[in-house]
Amino acid sequence: MQEDFSSIKKTKISIENLNFYYGNTKVIFDLSLNIMPHEIIAILGPAKSGITTLLRSLNRLCDLIPETHMEGKITLDGKSIYDTDINVTELRRRVGMVFDVPTPLPVSIFDNVAYGPRLRGNKSRATIAEVVEQALCMAALWEDVKDRLNMPAMSLSGGQQQRLCIARVLALQPEVILLDRPCSGLDPISTAKIEESLLQLKEQFTIIIAPHNVQQAGRISDRVVFMLQGIMIEEGTNDEIFSNPQDERTNDYITGRFG
Repeated sequence: MQEDFSSIKKTKISIENLNFYYGNTKVIFDLSLNIMPHEIIAILGPAKSGITTLLRSLNRLCDLIPETHMEGKITLDGKSIYDTDINVTELRRRVGMVFDVPTPLPVSIFDNVAYGPRLRGNKSRATIAEVVEQALCMAALWEDVKDRLNMPAMSLSGGQQQRLCIARVLALQPEVILLDRPCSGLDPISTAKIEESLLQLKEQFTIIIAPHNVQQAGRISDRVVFMLQGIMIEEGTNDEIFSNPQDERTNDYITGRFG
């Protein structure tokens, strides 16, 4: 009994019997999963597996899509993210998201990263400059841009823009980072830099990623979830899933037989 209680206490995000609908179409089926602090958990699956919907449900971005609803329970540090006293803006700060296509703001590199802290009321120029530098360092971008912070963000390469978007999330001091195929359009060098950043960032954050491909999950994840058509087929440690998957469908996917 004591062991179970300890496990609950350590859980960062708990998903219990999640069902998700777009109108009358069900896209996630009775999914339950515990996500622990300071781990990288990769969620794998082919198109239409419900992975993006799952990520967006963890900070209620799905609220922005008409005619959607969920059943079940999602908790962050033991508290339901759907409780009536939840501040959704604050939830999205705590659980930040980076999308597959880089979306820098049409302002300078510095102002992109400073945007969130300023919006939260931080007026100190010195403090904002410190936050910007720290976030860019954590995103492995500082050395690339430290001498051109006033240049337009759009002047950066695709990989640099994606790292800038990660820095923009980090500047808000989140607890959880959601990444939806953040390297899908990037070259191998940019992908390697982002992966290196993520391995360092897990010391401070919990990271949930829909990886660019199976190989990326193998390189960076601590745990792996395999989803198929909205159903969680299997989850386990990196070694368990890649060395000894229990379900034939998981094995078929990670070995490239479909997907």
